[in-house]
Amino acid sequence: MNASHTMNAVERACIDLARDGRPVTFTAIATATGLSRSTLYRNTALRAIIEHHQHTDGPITAITDEIATLRAAVSTLAERVRSHEEQLRRLHR
Repeated sequence: MNASHTMNAVERACIDLARDGRPVTFTAIATATGLSRSTLYRNTALRAIIEHHQHTDGPITAITDEIATLRAAVSTLAERVRSHEEQLRRLHR
């Protein structure tokens, strides 16, 4: 199993557990993937994937949070653009 395949397997296991309403734990991921818990703890990339899924309410919540953040950023940028356009109009008068 190469690194990319292993990361995908861990990600898939996390998503499956969360979707089924089961807790995302290192033990559950180890069982689902066939990897040892020590491998999951020692590999920082795999550990990060699992810890990310432990601290979210699931993939949909993470996406919803990101969309809200992006909407706020777009709104802020739009306000700045309006402000700059107004400044340019005043300068051209």
